[in-house]
Amino acid sequence: MKVIACLVLAAISISSAAQHSKDDNRKHGDMPLITRSLGGSFQKFNGLNGRVAGLAQYEQLKNYAATLGLGWLKERNRVISNAGVMIGSSMSGHRDEKSSTIRYLGFNADIGYDVLKSDMIMLYPFAGLGLQAYQAVFYKDNSVVDFDDVLGSSAVQNSITPVKFKNRFVVYRAGFGISFKSPKDPSNSIGIQAGYTGSFKKNDWRTNDGQSLANSPEDRISQVFVSLILTSKPGFMMK
Repeated sequence: MKVIACLVLAAISISSAAQHSKDDNRKHGDMPLITRSLGGSFQKFNGLNGRVAGLAQYEQLKNYAATLGLGWLKERNRVISNAGVMIGSSMSGHRDEKSSTIRYLGFNADIGYDVLKSDMIMLYPFAGLGLQAYQAVFYKDNSVVDFDDVLGSSAVQNSITPVKFKNRFVVYRAGFGISFKSPKDPSNSIGIQAGYTGSFKKNDWRTNDGQSLANSPEDRISQVFVSLILTSKPGFMMK
């Protein structure tokens, strides 16, 4: 998680520095556009779920996650570059019953090319790299645990806490996007991005503190994603 945060801050700093150095020679129309995304991703964690399947007190992870994203997009001579931060959650965890949830934070940087010679529509294949950090949480059904037992016993307190594991991956992405620009202001657009994200290797699941475990299950990222993308000018340009 710290690695992703550092990369995001570095990317923002580099982008800002490069932009400020060229502001005197560029018009506002050359600045990157802000992107906001809402979508979903689909991923099976067979390694972790295989271990959970044999334990009645836990529920396996869901295969889907809702996603929200924030980033920027730049088009110049039909070459498109974009980067962003995304959060995802299966939103299936209920603390008062047996359940599980998967959460992740991701950072990506992509480059693409607009294959249409149109002023109002962009259709662009893209590819890129990124990082994704995951947390898997497993809640047990504690409804039969007596309140006074929890108060009086540290062992009971520990037995009702959820189990959490973490993992992180360096990933590659490939897909396509289509965007429809507003006739009144081409900087405003609505579109869709869809594609595939994969990891370069399998990684083992670790404790919530990042410690390695013996005989830990391994998983890789093999993920399909789709997002609704909204673009607009940066806030200070909306006058």
